[in-house]
Amino acid sequence: MKVVWRILGVGGILLFFVACGQPLPADRVTYAGDWRAAEIRLVITSGGRVDYRRASGRGGSTSVQAPIQKFDGNDFIAGFAFFNTRFVVSKPPVLQNGVWKMTVDGVELTRMP
Repeated sequence: MKVVWRILGVGGILLFFVACGQPLPADRVTYAGDWRAAEIRLVITSGGRVDYRRASGRGGSTSVQAPIQKFDGNDFIAGFAFFNTRFVVSKPPVLQNGVWKMTVDGVELTRMP
């Protein structure tokens, strides 16, 4: 029984460190911020965490709260171990007329000041 508790303890510690995420790489700091559109709110912290909420037209919603595991091109993948979500970034953050814009999953988002 002690072996089981030891394994669970070590597994819990490893999960904690994996779940913490890593700070955003220097070439991705423009991804950090509070990004919004009518039906979406995406918060990306400089510490590498994602808080995503998307309302659907039927009264439901989708949410993801997880560390960023990695970047793949412009896209980023957030989640824990094998449970992850890919955020498809068709237009990375760009400053347009003093306003930051980024297109994620086909929706143009604006970064809040």
